[in-house]
Amino acid sequence: MMNIVLQIENLSFKYGKLKALDNISINLEPGVYGLLGPNGAGKSTLIKTILGFLKPYAGTGKILNYDLKDVREIRKRIGYMPENDSMIAGLDGVTFVSYLAELSGISPDKAKKRAHDVLFFVGLEEERYRKTEQYSSGMKQKLKLAQAIVHSPELLLLDEPTSGMDPQGRKDLIKLIKTISEEENITIIYSSHLLADIEEACEKVIIMNKGKILTVDSIENLKKRDYNSYELKLKNNIDNFLIKIKDLGMKYDLNSKGIYTLIVPKDFPVKELFKIAYNEGTQIRYFKNRRSTLEQKFLKLIGETNGN
Repeated sequence: MMNIVLQIENLSFKYGKLKALDNISINLEPGVYGLLGPNGAGKSTLIKTILGFLKPYAGTGKILNYDLKDVREIRKRIGYMPENDSMIAGLDGVTFVSYLAELSGISPDKAKKRAHDVLFFVGLEEERYRKTEQYSSGMKQKLKLAQAIVHSPELLLLDEPTSGMDPQGRKDLIKLIKTISEEENITIIYSSHLLADIEEACEKVIIMNKGKILTVDSIENLKKRDYNSYELKLKNNIDNFLIKIKDLGMKYDLNSKGIYTLIVPKDFPVKELFKIAYNEGTQIRYFKNRRSTLEQKFLKLIGETNGN
C-alpha cells in the first residue's frame, strides 16, 4: 500500500460566519494533483491550513505522517511557491535562494551550493547574480520555484506558478514541474485557474467549491463522459429555450463570444434539442459537438453545486 502524503478528516475553517472549509476529508497518495475551483472555493484556505498559517476550528489531519499541529516539522518538509512575489530587495538570486535554504535548516556552505544547483535547474544560471528586483515576471516565477525546492521537500505546493508568463515560459515551467515530480519523487499540489496547464502537468485533480471537495480523481477518469457536450449560438426566445432544457436536467454555460455550452445526458437524442428550439421559436444558428475535456467536467461539477 502506498504512503498517504496528506490525510484530513472533517476539517473546517471559518472567516467570521463564512465557512471557507466545510467539513472536508481527503487522503492523497504520492502524485501530481491539480487544485481547481472558482474564486472563493477554499483553495487558498486549504493551502494555508496545510502550511500551518491557519488553525482549523474542527477536524484532524496528518501531513507526511506529522499531525497538523506539528507545524515546525511539516514546514521543514514542504516547499511553497506563493502566487504573489515575496522577494527580498537588494539580494541577488543566489543569495536569496541560499538564505531561504538556511532557514530550512541547511548549513550555509551546503545552502550556497544547493542554491547554485537549483538556479541552474530552473534556467537562471545566467541571472543568478542579478538583483531580484531586476528580474522579469517570468524570471521571478522561476526564482520562486527555485526557493521552493532548494531544501528537497517531500511535498510541493504551487500557487498559480505560471502567472504572468508568456506561452513559451509557461511551457518551460510546466516541463520543469513534470521533471521535478518524475525525477525527485516529490508530491505536488498545483493550484491554478488555467485548466489547460493543469491538464498538461497533473495526473489527478482536486475540485473544490463553496468550501467543499467535490471530487478527487484522475484526469483520465474525469474525461470519460457520462454526458454529451455541444456548442450553440442561439437567436430569438433564448430564455424560453434555456428554461426548457434546464427543466429537462441539462446544464449550460455562456462564454464571452455568445456561445452556449450545453451539457446533455448521454442518452438524450440530439434531434430533441432542435425540436425544443422549434417549439420555443428559437433559432439554432451554430451547432458543434465538443470533445471531452477537463474543463467540461469542471463546469459540470461546479454547475451542479451552484444549482445552474
